[in-house]
Amino acid sequence: NTGRWVIRRKAEVVAAVRGGLISLEEALERYSLTSDEFVSWQRSIERHGLAGLRTTRLQQYR
Repeated sequence: NTGRWVIRRKAEVVAAVRGGLISLEEALERYSLTSDEFVSWQRSIERHGLAGLRTTRLQQYR
């Protein structure tokens, strides 16, 4: 029941999937995410680090 996704929480979900602690399918279902949403978080981290997950920075990076 996450209403607001802060940077740290997004990064933890991405790290858990990458580290094999949780499957992508399980993460999507558990946190009610779309695959596009998760992939965008993952790409933002890869390209810009944690700062890329800020919603205010999203427009600058696009």
